[in-house]
Amino acid sequence: MATHAHCSITRRRFSSLVVGTIGATLANRGNHAAAGEPAESGYVDIHTHLGQTWNYTQYLSVEELLRWMDAHRVHQAAVLPLVSPEASSYPWSSRFVLEQTKPFRDRLIPFCSIDPRTSLRGDKQGLVDVLKQYVEAGAKGFGEHKPGVAFDHPGSMKLYEACGGVGLPLLFHLDNERNIDKPGLPGLEKALKQFPECIFIGHGPGWWASISGDVTQRDLGGYPTGKIAPGGAIDTLMKKYPNLYADVSADSGANALSRDPSFAREFLIRWADRTLFGTDFLAPGQAVRQFDLFEKQLSLPADVQRKIVRENTLRLLKITNPKT
Repeated sequence: MATHAHCSITRRRFSSLVVGTIGATLANRGNHAAAGEPAESGYVDIHTHLGQTWNYTQYLSVEELLRWMDAHRVHQAAVLPLVSPEASSYPWSSRFVLEQTKPFRDRLIPFCSIDPRTSLRGDKQGLVDVLKQYVEAGAKGFGEHKPGVAFDHPGSMKLYEACGGVGLPLLFHLDNERNIDKPGLPGLEKALKQFPECIFIGHGPGWWASISGDVTQRDLGGYPTGKIAPGGAIDTLMKKYPNLYADVSADSGANALSRDPSFAREFLIRWADRTLFGTDFLAPGQAVRQFDLFEKQLSLPADVQRKIVRENTLRLLKITNPKT
């Protein structure tokens, strides 16, 4: 893998290059995601990234992300920073995401993130103050929350409380290395119960493995196959806690929706109001299975499809002027 050239220039210089290039590109396109395609039929993606996420993936620029969005009728996409050392090979800050998305807020929706181990003067109030700064700069959500600690780590519990108070939905990754939990997801349930004002959005192998009632600890770190057993933690927790949502992104989401198609279809219908379309797109040329699933395989009722691929995210993030 070649090292991306942008890594050797300053962030300010990179920002100016991106803004100039994309400005001209969008002007030529009429700033519309797909010519002749009504926005109501397109996607709003709850989960994308910028930069180079892993040392084996290529750098993803704003221009490349927008080009990919145009090609797949993704009218708007949330862009998530990765700040924890366990989250990626190259951490990308909240300020980076806010800066890069600023010229294109009609298309790109910035999130913010803070590692729960971060030192902050003022403890709880200091955390709230930082989150408010990010909100004032345009952040609409918190995540990707992906630290290498237990889900109910004391620092994370403070974050959940702060996000609830500030009004930022929190998108978390869960597996056997990040936001670590046990079968049945008791750590997640502890947080859901203690902070009902915080919206939690589930993502990752451990989350999606928990769609099945026979999940093991090993499954929480992988991609189990075969028929889904009833009584999974996702169904159980979503029934009990209205502040819990599901993000279908990444291979983990695609695996859960394809391993048992009939169960997956009923699951999506059952949770049509709290399931969010996402891809976890993070590198040029990345294969994304979610489009094929939602366009060709799942055959969802039109109202369910519309809620999941667009309306739920707009509502949750309080976006009142969606791209049309």
